[in-house]
Amino acid sequence: MANLGIGIIGCGNISTSYLRLAPLFKGLEVRAVADVNPEAAKARAAEFGVAAQSVEDLLGNPEVDVVINLTIPEAHYRVTRAILEAGKHAYSEKPLVLTLEEGVALRDLAAAKGLAVGCAPDTFLGGTHQQARALIDEGKLGQITTGNAAIQGHGPESWHPSPDFFYLPGAGPIMDMGPYYIANLINLLGPVRRVGALTSAATPTRVIGSGDKAGQEIPVKTPSNIQALLEFHSGATIAFSASWDVWHHRRNHFELYGTEGTLYVPDPNFFGGPLEMAGRDGVVHQVEPWDHPFGKINQKGHRGEDLANYRTAGMADMVMAVTEGRDARCSLERTLHGVDVMTACLKSGESGQFVTLTTTCTRPAALGPDEARKLLK
Repeated sequence: MANLGIGIIGCGNISTSYLRLAPLFKGLEVRAVADVNPEAAKARAAEFGVAAQSVEDLLGNPEVDVVINLTIPEAHYRVTRAILEAGKHAYSEKPLVLTLEEGVALRDLAAAKGLAVGCAPDTFLGGTHQQARALIDEGKLGQITTGNAAIQGHGPESWHPSPDFFYLPGAGPIMDMGPYYIANLINLLGPVRRVGALTSAATPTRVIGSGDKAGQEIPVKTPSNIQALLEFHSGATIAFSASWDVWHHRRNHFELYGTEGTLYVPDPNFFGGPLEMAGRDGVVHQVEPWDHPFGKINQKGHRGEDLANYRTAGMADMVMAVTEGRDARCSLERTLHGVDVMTACLKSGESGQFVTLTTTCTRPAALGPDEARKLLK
């Protein structure tokens, strides 16, 4: 498989993950980086031994076939559109766009140009989440009827030095963290039919807790608490809580209840973690981890914890899908459906009515251990 040239627009913190992990995968060769701040691009380029270019020059670079969009969320649509207009495949950090209309416009443009668009998160490709998928597909849980998914915390302002954008429209807990949960729900259960939600914000402002801006107040202009009910085409109903108004809790991140038992799934923000299961007898046991390459520990978290981190797996799968002429697992179709789910939750909170989705999608193909190994060098 010939390498495709990769360019990156946006040289913030997340770019280090892509630059560090891309060499693990077949078909990826990062050739250039760009940023609206030229000094940021130069620093990242020097750190990883790639070229630093202006955004315009990178989009015109004939050695770049695919561009990864790592800009701030409000710029995602504009930058991804520019990538497609330059005749290059695009892969974006989440969320793909901030409105369904923007996503439809990208879908139509990509189709007209015969280009691929993919989007994070790809954490649902992790070993633990794919093992959960296998257990469901094998019927170990029977029919999944209901469940809970929960993002609970008090927001990023305590640790992030510039958290302003987290509390603007297009962000908040549902647009910032929700993509991880929605993508995994689609992976495990398929598409959503309709949603209903209640939304609120505990306070009109937040106080920055670290960095040069510590002590400054920032406005809250989007709901910081969303309590939603998702009805899937499969018939399952999932209670989805996305809240940054919680100081402490004892809820699991993810639980699925079937006619034959319960599955306890770890945080879908990560590739790995313990998977637990209980049958009709109610006895909880840890599922023996299978030998999946995207579940293996490969780094330490900021608290010193062991983590499996394979961000870029979705990008590698998209590149291989382009060369093989198949559907990518982190496809535009599924990402667009995820945007529809999240924005419908916000619309439901405003209107007080259930919202029936206008998009749908298929479940992504499962990524078992053997398929995952094919993505690695």
